[in-house]
Amino acid sequence: MPRIRTNSSTAEDLLIELDRDRTRAEPLHRQVAASIRESVRAGRLRHGASLPPTRTLAAGLGVSRGVVVEAYQQLVAEGYLTSRAGGYTQVALERGGGAGGAHAAAPVAPARAQGAAPAVDFGYGHTDVSTFPRAAWLRSVRTVFATTPNERFAYLDGRGVPELHQALADYLNRVRGTSARPRHTVICSGFGQGVSLLVQILAARGARRLAVEDPSPDDDARPLAAAAGLDVVGIPVGPDGIRVEELEKADADAVVLTPSHQWPTGGVLSAAARARVIRWAQRRGALVIEDDYDAEYRYDRAPVGAIQGLAPDHVVYCGTASKTLVPGLRLGWMLVPPHLVDDVARAKLLADRGSSVIDQLTFADFLGRGEFDRHLRRMRPVYRRRRDALLAALDAHLPELTPSGVAAGQHVVAWLPPDLDEAAVVAAAARRGVALRGVARYRLDPAGPGGLIFGYATLSGRAIASGIATLARAVADVRGSQGAAP
Repeated sequence: MPRIRTNSSTAEDLLIELDRDRTRAEPLHRQVAASIRESVRAGRLRHGASLPPTRTLAAGLGVSRGVVVEAYQQLVAEGYLTSRAGGYTQVALERGGGAGGAHAAAPVAPARAQGAAPAVDFGYGHTDVSTFPRAAWLRSVRTVFATTPNERFAYLDGRGVPELHQALADYLNRVRGTSARPRHTVICSGFGQGVSLLVQILAARGARRLAVEDPSPDDDARPLAAAAGLDVVGIPVGPDGIRVEELEKADADAVVLTPSHQWPTGGVLSAAARARVIRWAQRRGALVIEDDYDAEYRYDRAPVGAIQGLAPDHVVYCGTASKTLVPGLRLGWMLVPPHLVDDVARAKLLADRGSSVIDQLTFADFLGRGEFDRHLRRMRPVYRRRRDALLAALDAHLPELTPSGVAAGQHVVAWLPPDLDEAAVVAAAARRGVALRGVARYRLDPAGPGGLIFGYATLSGRAIASGIATLARAVADVRGSQGAAP
């Protein structure tokens, strides 16, 4: 595998957070230096990794280039980085590894206009597959066939290929703030399979109850847990994610969370709430299943690290290529606590004899070359423009709707005012050729405000504007019928 090259993006790819409160914060260049220094010490940035150019990093952080230059110079002077004219700035130190030991988040078929395909489809779960980087992927395929020893194409254990374990650990520790170790990584076909394996193991170990966010996807953990004989209990979600005080009352053996971008509401679990979740898991000996389905797409907020980095012995981190590349790859990964790795690997082997070796090796090379970073860097502004078009159209045509979860991902939830019935709006939209889903179907407790889920990943700005204008007419239909009712 080639030397890993970051040289990719900004704070999003280095997990740099800045405190801009001038009354109490350290100078910005010291904050940047401290964040990179800690990443090197923790092993999230490994020896030889290339850092972004100073102009690129400065633009991503919203600071002057001089701030980043000064931070880099300080770290070069300390021996953490090395730099040469015209070349990359790279990590100079070899430090010890970091720590111990999606999914297609509810990819649902959208509601259809009766008797016809929709003119505009806001269904969630559609990734823009036309942007898949075929040429870069093909280069990695060719590298795999040209350089891989024959024995690597034989049967492997249930964990997957070591090359991908290392490449994922490098990437996730650097970008998502995980505490990943290659030997604790298991490759699967996506979040659906990953949570299926975990539910089987939990049930075999005597677990009785699985907690899930309410609302949450209805096509993976919930039906799988029920089929395995586990009770499924919904934990209410507030503006900032799951209400931890309700989790603490639930008598659950495990919980499925989307802490970095709650599906579907978009809330981000606060640092204090994350700490409470970890204390709950440690106290009960419970398992946290972290679904990090779309965290790479962030637009308006600082990077949010994975909760797994706080407690790798109590959290299973689940990631997937379905949103970042294409669902058809059927590639997912789990960072598993040491005491569960062997059980998960055995369950994976029994399920399908392991995922495609060629695809795993290709993705490992794709990651190691920095192509994944480059693809994400290209796609963030594309999805952001589509998100912006959606928000502008809602503001122009339906200002009474309240959008949420807009800072990241590939969808937006817009809450309806009390006088509009969610089911009536969805049905009226379908009659006019606009397909979308309401929040209600994903609730375990039927109480709660009405809301609409707008997936925008595959829609042009023109299609988005047309769809929202048509939806506004559907809302007028609903209001007209309510006014005409006796």
